[in-house]
Amino acid sequence: MAASSAFLSTFISPQTVSFSPKSSSSLRLLPPTSVRMVRTVTLATASQPATGPRTPRGIMKPRRVTPEMQDVVGVPEIPRTQALKQIWAYIKEHNLQDPENKKIINCDEKLKKIFGGKDRIGFLEIAGLISPHFL
Repeated sequence: MAASSAFLSTFISPQTVSFSPKSSSSLRLLPPTSVRMVRTVTLATASQPATGPRTPRGIMKPRRVTPEMQDVVGVPEIPRTQALKQIWAYIKEHNLQDPENKKIINCDEKLKKIFGGKDRIGFLEIAGLISPHFL
């Protein structure tokens, strides 16, 4: 097995040069008092070429939705992340947040169909309540 671009580097860092206070222009070489050898092996690898756009997976993959959800988001297939964005846009557009506590959503008829008939929900409940609407 041969490494394509393996380099062996050796660094020696002894104290070999000393400046003498007697003559400032001459260098005096001293024998190394402590020699420290450092070897590093580096392997250069080429980056993988891009194979094209990835296919979405998990919550980024578009899924079919129920007709009730389709009334709010407007499309028959949508990723879960985009569905949450669309629902929040719908809530803000129709001013459905409680004015005193913005964490509470007052549901209208369309949202009641999605959120199990509840009149009011907390914003943290939204993600769990939309799960059954993805087919």
